[in-house]
Amino acid sequence: MDLFEAIRERRSIRQYQPTPVSDDDLNKILEAARYAPSWHNSQCWRFVIVKSPEMKQKLSETIVPTNRGSTAVLQAPVVIGLCAEPGISGYIRGELVSDKGETWYMFDVALAAQNIALAAQALGLGTLNIGYFDSVKAGQILGLPENIVMVELIPLGYPEGNANTPARKELSELVFYETYGNKK
Repeated sequence: MDLFEAIRERRSIRQYQPTPVSDDDLNKILEAARYAPSWHNSQCWRFVIVKSPEMKQKLSETIVPTNRGSTAVLQAPVVIGLCAEPGISGYIRGELVSDKGETWYMFDVALAAQNIALAAQALGLGTLNIGYFDSVKAGQILGLPENIVMVELIPLGYPEGNANTPARKELSELVFYETYGNKK
């Protein structure tokens, strides 16, 4: 699949088929995540792969009840826990140098998450980014050490049905030239 086609066709998938994801496809997706860019090549992300129904049940219980993602965690054959090691991204030689604060790792993890979503799309798989959950409890369930923080959950699997294409703003609403607000 062409990269631009994968970008245009990627959707948030909330319903999954029970068909397993092959280890080969999962490894391709994780390799894509590993090659995401990161601050000073810090590669602060970590991935916890969850396949067991018992662990997925526990993770689904960390999701806020109004979040439709809890069903996706239960249905998807794989859930990827995206974690990060704070104190690396945004730092050079141990000194915080980013004016964005200590949470630059969120940006790096998001880059890895985007690679996961696009690689999955290219392989005919779907994903969902879940950030509205009790990350501390999820981290405890996954056995994260104290120096690692939970960032998001990504269910992964074959989509059940077709997801709607959301409306997108026109570029003319989003792009400015030379200074903010300048349309040309």
